[in-house]
Order: sequence, then C-alpha cells, then structure tokens
Amino acid sequence: MASEHIVSGMAGRYATALFELAESEGSLDAVAADLGRIRSLIDGSADLKSVVLSPVLGADEQGRAFAAILDRAGIKGLVANFVGLVVKRRRLFALPDMITGFDRLLAAKRGEVSADVTSAHPLSDAQLSSLKTALKAATGRDVLINTRVDEGLLGGLIVKVGSRMIDSSLKTKLNSLKLAMKEAS
Repeated sequence: MASEHIVSGMAGRYATALFELAESEGSLDAVAADLGRIRSLIDGSADLKSVVLSPVLGADEQGRAFAAILDRAGIKGLVANFVGLVVKRRRLFALPDMITGFDRLLAAKRGEVSADVTSAHPLSDAQLSSLKTALKAATGRDVLINTRVDEGLLGGLIVKVGSRMIDSSLKTKLNSLKLAMKEAS
C-alpha cells in the first residue's frame, strides 16, 4: 500500500485507519476540517497541550476533558469516536502526529505535496497565501501547509517539504554567526 511510504509507526497506523474509514464514508473533507480544529485547539492552549502529553492523567480524566472540548467545538461522529478510541488506548500523546499523518495521506490523494512550516509567530492569511504560492512555484504542485509556532526561533521560518528543509530562522542565523566568530578568533 502506498500509505506505508507516506506515514509510518503507530501514529501512521491510526492515521491510515481513520483515513480509510473517512474515505469509505465519503467524509474526507469533513474529517480533515474537524482534525484541523483539534490541532488549532491543542496548539492554542498550553493547558490542553498538557492534557494531551501528560502521562500522569488517566484515560478517564483525558476522556472526560476531550469529550467536553469536542462537544464545545461541535466535533461529532467519526472524529469524536476516533479521539475516544485514541484516549481509551492511551495514545492521546500521539494525536498531533496522527493528525499530521492524516493530512499527508489526504495531500497525497489530492496530488498535493505537504509542507511543514515552523515560524516564531502565527502566520497571517496573507503570509500563508504568499508562502503557498512560492512553494507551488518551487515544487510545481499544490501545497498543503502544516504550521507550527516555535517562539524560540525569534524570527524567520523553517520550511520542510519532503526531505528538503530550508531554515531561514533568526536563531539559526545567529548561531551560524556565533560559530563563525568563534572560528575567526
């Protein structure tokens, strides 16, 4: 199966199972939208991120917390059941990777290439559009952009498309300058 080359590991197996279920139900776009909302909720809340990553919280506590969050976000059906299963199996820590895997499978089905973009601050819609246009020109294919914020970068971007990575972050530039200055002295 081609999906084995796109996603792998435990998170990849879960992502593939969800993808195949969504595809058989004809609900790929709806599932992708719900997963995108979950990713935004996790990325936007340090408390929710700690619930996802905490090995201390039991499955019951995580399940209740996520059930309330999904209900408030209006996420039901296949995605709610999927998250419930992930919590029950004590795999909630891998949910962000499962979402990324699903996005990669969907991008491959659509003939898109997936790009992981890390920035110091959230990107505006205009910046995302400009980046998407530039990446499409560079790759010759439509690009699905997965964003992540890492304030430690200080500025700039890290863009990863397939096995290629472009690191124009201020942190990397400063570290390179620091290294060059050490070598010169």
